[in-house]
Amino acid sequence: MQLVGLLEKLKMVHLADQVDVVCEQASKRDLGYKEFLTEALATEWKGRHQKGMEVRLHSARFPQIKTLEQFDFTFQPSIDRKVIRELAGLSFVERTENVILLGPPGVGKTHLAISLAVKAVEAGYRVLFLTLEQLLIRLTRAKVENRLERILQQLVYPKVLVLDEMGYLPMNRQEASLFFRLLTRRYEKASLILTSNKSFVDWGEIFGDHILATAILDRLLHHAHVIQIRGESYRLRDARQSGLLAPKNDGAPVAV
Repeated sequence: MQLVGLLEKLKMVHLADQVDVVCEQASKRDLGYKEFLTEALATEWKGRHQKGMEVRLHSARFPQIKTLEQFDFTFQPSIDRKVIRELAGLSFVERTENVILLGPPGVGKTHLAISLAVKAVEAGYRVLFLTLEQLLIRLTRAKVENRLERILQQLVYPKVLVLDEMGYLPMNRQEASLFFRLLTRRYEKASLILTSNKSFVDWGEIFGDHILATAILDRLLHHAHVIQIRGESYRLRDARQSGLLAPKNDGAPVAV
């Protein structure tokens, strides 16, 4: 049986595609049998890892890919880089803890949330990104179609769930109840990365029920890292640089 055919039967497709290159490099470097086998298996593993990461990135449904290397920490000095580096180590995922990013619009909350989630994807974890509106539409529709239990189980499965834009839209009683059920299902089982433009004292208004908001915060904050970002919007800065807004004077943007 030829080597390539054998590799394909063993489902080592990545090595099969590159076996000639691997053999040529091994010959040039005069590798021994054990070293050659190590190189060959490493080639297969790297291929599988890359393919798996591509699949997980696609399944995560990020609106765009953002990395920590792209984040401008100099523009947001309120953020402790050491804390972000520690979170990027993903020990919070291993301990099923949450990360909550609070701050006004445009300060980089979504960028940081996606960046941490991308790190989780690279480490082999399943991740899902949803805006709060997308989540509530999905849960509400599932309830109407009598599929709620199945959808809740699907939303528990990702090791990291990113919920973006908490607080931009108020919830009705049913939506708040559905959110609470999801949070309860994931509690101490999987991590949540959440962004919000509202401080915790305003969450009673978001959920339309202060008692329910307290119950939600109790579970959300029990094992959580809270990062508060204070600063100007990146988008407003870019608008000033492009001349769409007058230079900053008293702290308020002025259209030109």
